[in-house]
Amino acid sequence: MGGRAISVTKYLRSLLNSHKDDEGASAVEYGLLVAAIAAIIILVVFALGTFVKGAFKDTCTAFSQSNAVNANGPASSNCNQ
Repeated sequence: MGGRAISVTKYLRSLLNSHKDDEGASAVEYGLLVAAIAAIIILVVFALGTFVKGAFKDTCTAFSQSNAVNANGPASSNCNQ
């Protein structure tokens, strides 16, 4: 019966060791997922950045053409800042 207990112990150890290998694969998968999310965020920021920059430029142009005046005097006409 002692030999059978050793084989069961070996079997349980092999199951535990195979589970450790799965954790490494999960870490790689999570890393790829994080990289994909980061790439999507970067693309969205660049796309929205161009849109927002255009909106601010349009607003600046509108103010400079309207001869708006504030407490410091006339609005700046330099929209390329």
